[in-house]
Amino acid sequence: MSTVTPDNKSRRKARPVKDDGNPAVSSEQAIDDALAHADAKPHAIQGHEDDDPTPFIHKLIVLITVVAPLVGFAWAINLAWQAGAVNYFYLGMMGIGWLLTGLGITIGFHRMLTHRSFDTYNWNRLMWAGIGTLALEGPPLAWCAVHRKHHQHSDQEGDPHSPHLHEEGVLGAIKGFWHAHAGWLFTQNWDDKLVNKYAPDLKKIKGMQSFSKYYLYWIIGSLALPAVIGGLVMGSWTGAWLGFLWGGLGRVFLTHHVTWSVNSICHIFGKRDFHSDDDSRNNAIFGILSHGEGWHNNHHAFPTSARHGLQWWQWDTSWMVIRLMKAVGIVWNIRLPSEKAMAAKKRTA
Repeated sequence: MSTVTPDNKSRRKARPVKDDGNPAVSSEQAIDDALAHADAKPHAIQGHEDDDPTPFIHKLIVLITVVAPLVGFAWAINLAWQAGAVNYFYLGMMGIGWLLTGLGITIGFHRMLTHRSFDTYNWNRLMWAGIGTLALEGPPLAWCAVHRKHHQHSDQEGDPHSPHLHEEGVLGAIKGFWHAHAGWLFTQNWDDKLVNKYAPDLKKIKGMQSFSKYYLYWIIGSLALPAVIGGLVMGSWTGAWLGFLWGGLGRVFLTHHVTWSVNSICHIFGKRDFHSDDDSRNNAIFGILSHGEGWHNNHHAFPTSARHGLQWWQWDTSWMVIRLMKAVGIVWNIRLPSEKAMAAKKRTA
C-alpha cells in the first residue's frame, strides 16, 4: 500500500489508472495537478475570485433542497405520532437508504473521487458515483470541486464552509455554525468554472459528466423509487405516500444533515489528535453517524488516506467496505498513512 508522508509531498507513486478509458496518471498526481492549477494566483487574492454573484434560481433550488426534506420528515413524524402511520418497513427503507446513499457520498464522492484514495475499475467507480448522486447533494463533479476547494483553503479565507470566518462572540459563532452547516449552500456557484478549476481530472473519467447532465432525473429517481417500493409492497397509495415520506424525503433529510454536520460540528467540537492547518476535529458521534467521516482531524491531517478511523476503536464503516472491495479484488493501490507519518503529526498536548 502507498503511504502518505508527513509533508504530503514524498509519496510512493501509485499505479497508473488505465482502465476503461481513464487517463494514465497516478491518482495523487491528478489531484496535485488540479490544485496547482487552481492555486496559480497568490493565496491572498484567490479566496473568492471564482465566487460570482449567486443567481436567484440557484438560491431558490437550494431553498427547496434544504426545506423540502425537513418538511417531509416532519410530516412523516407527525403522521406516525397522530395516526401511527409508520412501521418497521418504512423505518427500514429510510435506514437502508441512509446507509447506502451515505456510503455513496463517503466512499464514492469523497474518498474515491475527491481524494483518489484508491484505484478501481470504472464500472465500480460509476456505480459508487451513482449511489452518491441519489443522496441529492449535487452531482459528483460539483461536489468534489467544492470539497477540494475546502481542503485548499480549510478554515481560511476562501473556504466554502468554514465556521470560523465570522465576527467573534456568541452571534458570530451562531452565524459561523449556520454558514458551515447549510448557509454556504446559498452562496456558491456549482458551475463548470468551479469544476474546471478544481476537478479537471475527474471530468476526464469516462461517464462522469453524465451525472451532471442528467442530474434532474437522478433527483426524480431518488424520490420516486421509495414511493414505488412502498406502493408495491403495501399494495396501496398510502404505502406509496409513506414510502415517499420516509424512504424519500426523510432519508434525504438525515443524509444531508449528517454530511453538513461534518462541515460544521466537526470543525468546532471534538479532539485534535494530529497537527493540521485548520481546526478540524475528531467527533466520535459523527464518526459513527457519518460512516467514518467524523474522524475529521484524522482526515485533514492525512487527506488521501482511504481510512479515516485510524485507531482500532474509531468506527469507520466506509473503510470496512473499502477493505471488503479490496478482498474481492475490485480496488487496489489503497493509500494509508505510515506509522512514521502519523507519529510525526501526532499532537502530544
